[in-house]
Amino acid sequence: MSRSARLVPACAFVLLALALPACTGGGVQGAPGGSGVRDPYFPKAGNGGYDVAHYALRLSYDPDTEHLSGTAAVTARATQDLSAFDLDLKGLDVEEVTVEGEQARWNRAGQELTVRPADELDQGETFEVRVRYSGTPQPITDPDGSQEGWLRTESGAVGLGEPTGSMAWFPGSHHPSDKASYDIAVTVPQGLRAVSNGELTGETTSKGRTTFTWRTAEPMASHAATLAVGDYDLRRSTAGDLPVYTAVAPGQAKASAKVLARLPEVMEWAEYNFGPYPFSSTGAIVGGEHDAGYALETQNRPFFPGAPDTGLLVHELAHQWFGNSVTPRTWRDMWLNEGFATYAEWLWEEDEGGDSAQETFDALYDHGEDRFEDLWSFPPAKPAGAAHISDEGPIYQRAAMVVHKIRQTVGDDTFYDIVQGWTAAHRHGNADTADFTAYVQKQAPDEDFDAIWAQWLYGEGKPEHR
Repeated sequence: MSRSARLVPACAFVLLALALPACTGGGVQGAPGGSGVRDPYFPKAGNGGYDVAHYALRLSYDPDTEHLSGTAAVTARATQDLSAFDLDLKGLDVEEVTVEGEQARWNRAGQELTVRPADELDQGETFEVRVRYSGTPQPITDPDGSQEGWLRTESGAVGLGEPTGSMAWFPGSHHPSDKASYDIAVTVPQGLRAVSNGELTGETTSKGRTTFTWRTAEPMASHAATLAVGDYDLRRSTAGDLPVYTAVAPGQAKASAKVLARLPEVMEWAEYNFGPYPFSSTGAIVGGEHDAGYALETQNRPFFPGAPDTGLLVHELAHQWFGNSVTPRTWRDMWLNEGFATYAEWLWEEDEGGDSAQETFDALYDHGEDRFEDLWSFPPAKPAGAAHISDEGPIYQRAAMVVHKIRQTVGDDTFYDIVQGWTAAHRHGNADTADFTAYVQKQAPDEDFDAIWAQWLYGEGKPEHR
């Protein structure tokens, strides 16, 4: 999938150059930014030395040839004096790199694109790096065997990024701790649609090709970015005052119509329970049944491979609060995403007159291993490795049980205060497990959560007591 690492011919001595000392104009020696932010499960994901503020992507894709060409303008702020820095990009051919409009030297090694600007960057300096690239983007196989990155579909392709797949179609700092705003302009053959995150700000056709321009003003982690190209039926409606964009693949319109009609209702319910919606539009992308092996909470509009049921719609929309707005600091904290989204399904079922959350909890405790063999295999806050950060039993179901144990302990009034306070306190930010447990304890200082943390969140095996 990834191309062999190569050096730009004119920069054959870049590695040697990177190793040599160089001083900025102020006489302070810069250093290369780190290749990776030392995530416990994906240590090469993201990059050190800078924070990204904005991505401006101009892309062109032709499904017939599977060729993608693009220019990525990445605006960032240096967090140290930088002699060089890295971007994550897997596969594709880099043709040119500039920093602040000047040619930069660069080299490739695996997923790392190392850039050495003509002039070193000072700590606190805002800069733009522009990368021109092209090629045939490829899928990325996750440690758990699932595929992400760039997935071919019957009429086009879809880019899905969790946890590291976005580096298959644009260069960046691909770790959830580095969120940014986005402008994505995509040109495709006339008759096809290009659907991405945020709001559609432009659609123009010329010489048999159409350009769709999407803007995401709120911070977004790159794994929540998406691009779906195909013969979608793209429609705009509203849920209250909120724009709703739905894109439905051929053959899925009838099957998805009923559940998509409930989207405004689900959004109203979610706001009542979780607090104000954190983004400026919502919606859904319904692809073909074989486009991917999973649904994904891509920001603003989740992606579904085929028509979802209402429970799955609730789950992925809940992720807009839990995962997309309040984003995990590392991939170890995945349970904060999936536990709350799964518990949202329990709450919806309860409010719709089905099983109560307590009944769902009791059934899982008594017989859950019959359905989820891995339910007690490891605690939610300590995934067994990169291949297990999305395991259904511990990360979804047992994590939802943790949330329910908190509700049992504090009662409904305080529980919903905690939930809404949590989404407000970390809106558009990042948080980890320690942040969450500290927040819960602060909001309910008279309660004892030690057993919940020790047995349910961090404890090995099945807890002895409910």
